[in-house]
Amino acid sequence: MAPHAPLPRSFRRICVFCGSTSGDDPVYAEAARLLGRELARRDIGLVYGGGRVGLMGQLADAALAAGGKVYGVIPQKLCDLEVGHTGLTELFVVDSMHARKMLMAQLADAFIALPGGFGTLEELFEAVTWCQLGYHQKPVGLLDVAGYYAPLLTFIDQASRTGFIREVYRPILQSAGEIDVLLDQLAQVELPRFVAPPPPP
Repeated sequence: MAPHAPLPRSFRRICVFCGSTSGDDPVYAEAARLLGRELARRDIGLVYGGGRVGLMGQLADAALAAGGKVYGVIPQKLCDLEVGHTGLTELFVVDSMHARKMLMAQLADAFIALPGGFGTLEELFEAVTWCQLGYHQKPVGLLDVAGYYAPLLTFIDQASRTGFIREVYRPILQSAGEIDVLLDQLAQVELPRFVAPPPPP
C-alpha cells in the first residue's frame, strides 16, 4: 500500500526573518509588502524582529495596513536605539539576541527568510539546524526574490552532494520565488526526524 501524503499544515503565525535595510533594488521592499499583505489575507499572524526600518518595517506596516496581527520581538539594546516599531499588535522586549530568537521560534509555526544580511542568515540557519536536530518540527523557507538566494542555494546543494548536509535533511529548507508557491510548500513538506550519525569506523 502506498504511503499517505502528509496532510497540509495550517499556520496560526509565521516568523519572517529579513533585513533591517531595504537593499539596493525596490523589488525587495515590494516583496516584503506583498508577503505582509498575503499573511494578513490568510489570517496568519506575523512574527518578526520588531524593527520599524528596512524590510522589517515594510513587512510589518503592510501586514498591519491589511488588518493582520503583527508580533515583534526585539532586544532592549535595539529598542534603546529607537528602531523598535511602536504600532504593533504586541511588541516583546527581551534582554538578548538569544532570547529574541527563542521567543520568535516559540511564537511561530513556520519560518520564512526574505532577503537580508548576516543577521537574517544567522537566524535562518539556526531555525534549520534546530529542525535538523529535532528541537522543533516547523518548516523553513527562503523567499528567493529576484534570485537573491540563488548562490546560497547552489552552495547548499553542493554541501549536500559532498556529504556535509545529509540528503535526508536537505528538504528542511524549502525555497521558491513566489509567495503562494512557498506557502504551499511549507504546508506540505514532510520534515525528517533527527537520526544520529553513524559511529566512526
